[in-house]
Amino acid sequence: MAGSAVTDRDDTEESEAGPPPPRFRMPSIRTLIVTGVLLVLIGAGGIWLFYGSQWLRVERVTPSGTDVLTPAQVRDAAAVPVGAPLISVDTGAIEDRLRRELPRIDSVDVVRSWPHGIGLKVTERKPVLIAEDERNSGKFVEVDREGVRFATVDKAPKDVPRLELTPDRNGAAASLRRFGPERLTREAVRVAGRLPKAVARDTRTVKVRSYDDISLELTGGRTVDWGSGEQGAQKVRALSALLKAAPKARHFDVSVPTAPASAGS
Repeated sequence: MAGSAVTDRDDTEESEAGPPPPRFRMPSIRTLIVTGVLLVLIGAGGIWLFYGSQWLRVERVTPSGTDVLTPAQVRDAAAVPVGAPLISVDTGAIEDRLRRELPRIDSVDVVRSWPHGIGLKVTERKPVLIAEDERNSGKFVEVDREGVRFATVDKAPKDVPRLELTPDRNGAAASLRRFGPERLTREAVRVAGRLPKAVARDTRTVKVRSYDDISLELTGGRTVDWGSGEQGAQKVRALSALLKAAPKARHFDVSVPTAPASAGS
């Protein structure tokens, strides 16, 4: 009886524990060889498909996003190697080449369009101000929102204010030497970028005599003393209020935005 009880208990314990785990068996040498050969063939096939075959090669280059530039200009400057394996195209080098060859380009994204294309997604710089080209009489230089002089054109674009750096006094000349034309240009861009749309449309010239002596010439012979580029938001609010309160005024002064003034009629 006792022996039977022990046997029953042992059987119960084995049943609860479940079957023993399967033993790990090393694959045979033949299996390893076959697997290795298959992996080599797959790898070689992939390399041939991407680099050696004619199926995945560059056949077309498609620029997009151009405005002033033409697709042909972008395509020529990109110099994408047509016929090369698509996977081997250096997209970073193409982006660098486009920005170097075409300064009008602000940003560009070069993408692979499988199986045969390269896309060139371009964003052009937009002129915020226009300045006369000191080296080429009769030509103009476009200035973007960051103060970058990016293109020379024969004709000034419409509705873009002109930039005039006019250090016509001793103090202004000293300011020009201290800050440099690039810094003063950025201040002018800073002011132009703050203007309300209605004022921006009427702005014809942004004059910079010194860092803290910036003025605007509007349509109708109206002028605005802006001062420096600082406190731009307050000056915008002050100018908007003056234009509403004195619509026939000829001169506005927001250089001290807490004490704006207007004059003339």
